[in-house]
Amino acid sequence: MEKFQAAMVLGAVGDALGSRWQTCSSGSQIQQELRALGGLAALKLDAEHWPLSDGALMHMTTAEALITDYWCLEDLYRELVRLYVEAMVSLQGRVPEPSTVEGCANLKPHNFLLAWHTPFNEKGSGHGAATKAMCIGMRYWQPERLHTLVEVSIEAGRMTHNHPIGFLGSLCTALFASFAVQGRPLVSWGRELLKTLPKAEEYCRKTIRHMAEYQETWFYFEAKWQFYLEERGIEDGQSKPSFPERYDADETDRMYKRWSSEGCAGRRGHDAPMIAYDALLAAGSDWEELCRRAILHGGESSATGLISGCLFGLLHGLSAAPTGLHQDLDRREKLQDLGERLYRAAALEKTGRFWTAGPE
Repeated sequence: MEKFQAAMVLGAVGDALGSRWQTCSSGSQIQQELRALGGLAALKLDAEHWPLSDGALMHMTTAEALITDYWCLEDLYRELVRLYVEAMVSLQGRVPEPSTVEGCANLKPHNFLLAWHTPFNEKGSGHGAATKAMCIGMRYWQPERLHTLVEVSIEAGRMTHNHPIGFLGSLCTALFASFAVQGRPLVSWGRELLKTLPKAEEYCRKTIRHMAEYQETWFYFEAKWQFYLEERGIEDGQSKPSFPERYDADETDRMYKRWSSEGCAGRRGHDAPMIAYDALLAAGSDWEELCRRAILHGGESSATGLISGCLFGLLHGLSAAPTGLHQDLDRREKLQDLGERLYRAAALEKTGRFWTAGPE
């Protein structure tokens, strides 16, 4: 249970840290400013000066739905729709991701049959689906629940980001969270993601009437991840990852931009999880190294910080992070409570209790 709580808390820490320097495009400048503040150990994160972003609040909102006493997945989806629409009110003033805003505007909480069925959105490739889905992997972490994890992560992702690069990012972070709980070797996660994508495609073919418009961008997501695994030399899921000899802040920024789709690292559903995963591979149990690679860079650092912090918590717990980063964190008690309740809900899961939703 402690690691579930650590995941929710450290995800929010990563989000808050990343939000501080969100508008700076230079990792070296960000790290220089941090040194001037005394480094990570000197920081005291609180609600007034280090508020959580829309990404962390949407992750909490998803977790809220997952701990309710729903009896079928359609009930879960209706609850997600209701909570997402309500969340838009609390996100005012926090500059929520445009795809999230547009997606929530298409949700229909008062339409019992079509509440979560949103149209394909060619602009829905943002990172917002990926940053709210780690808790789905925590709720359905057992290997025998993979089918449910695939379905719920895709449907929750499509509610706000009905575009393959968006909702496959949701699948990716949920899957990685489940692997962390299972204790699977970190180096194998990318390969297992590629092995899971056909299951996701099969599900989508059954539930999406006009799959053709999804195909091109679906291939893009898969190809980007295949390229990344080959670049790191871990396409077999076993080999030791290969990193450049020179891997300072400037080199990190250049590499992350190469992985992106439009020059802003971590903005999309494929590269936000990719940057987080790459940082986890390089950092091991070193929290400060994780921050340097996943948070203190010149891209969408709140998104990559949220994903990497959550997964780090599942892998290593809370003790590796300086106490000042989380003891007075915005919504700390709520985050801990959600972690505990997710743990208990997953432990009480009965295989076969839920039935899946029908076609769109």
